[in-house]
Amino acid sequence: MTPLSQLEKSRHFQQLHAGPGAFLIPNPWDAGSARLLASLGFKALATTSAGLAFSLGRPDGQAQVFREEALLNAMSIVEAVPLPVSADLENGFSDSPEEVALIIRRAAETGLVGASIEDATGIPAQPIYDFALAVDRIHAAAAAARSLSFPFTLTARAENFLHGCPNLDDTIRRLQAFAEAGADVLFAPGLPDLESIRAVCKSVSRPVNVLASVGPQAPSVQALEDAGARRISLGSALSRFAFSAAHSAARQILTSGSFASLGDSISYDRMNDLMRS
Repeated sequence: MTPLSQLEKSRHFQQLHAGPGAFLIPNPWDAGSARLLASLGFKALATTSAGLAFSLGRPDGQAQVFREEALLNAMSIVEAVPLPVSADLENGFSDSPEEVALIIRRAAETGLVGASIEDATGIPAQPIYDFALAVDRIHAAAAAARSLSFPFTLTARAENFLHGCPNLDDTIRRLQAFAEAGADVLFAPGLPDLESIRAVCKSVSRPVNVLASVGPQAPSVQALEDAGARRISLGSALSRFAFSAAHSAARQILTSGSFASLGDSISYDRMNDLMRS
């Protein structure tokens, strides 16, 4: 089968956001994990800044992963799978709207069909950009996206709930302004419950990405869809699960001398087959 062009992938990605219903967009942290996820039948993928940082042996957060590292990671994922791929570009790796516009153009050159830009500064004393600057940054990113020769899907993130500012009214105000500035998808990671997710989805005119929570009490895909989510991402959860499994197995080997915990591993041959696909 002939691989899809970037234009075809971008149009398919747009169609997924048009519904009906919600779609899952899991977050690989490298080319291998991207191939594994693609083999399961997911329709699109998105990179994870935290997962990339962990794979590089670094903590998550601005200035922990460099712009070029993020772009190279995204390109390796794009080249590994036939699916549309969007990138987590943190705050654009700059405060400047002009630099944010530049990274959108650079992202497009890697083969990506979408990216997210957040309003978190990376500065603990002032974790969220002032409203006007946050909007200007999304406006610049949207203008750069519209200048491309294909429909690049821009996701705008309001980060209040991840940075000690759990103000739902301000979050909605920002998302509404980001939509006016040209964002295609809106995202407020860390919303605490279905009620707040429902309030966000009802208050905006663009598709909403929801970050899935984890644990036995976490809302299901169907519950998130019923609340209005159009796209559901996993953030760094899969990468943390992979590290957790490796940590647990290695600890058991060290403490008990037993290799039993490795018994459920994907076989060597199966891994080779997945990487060939």
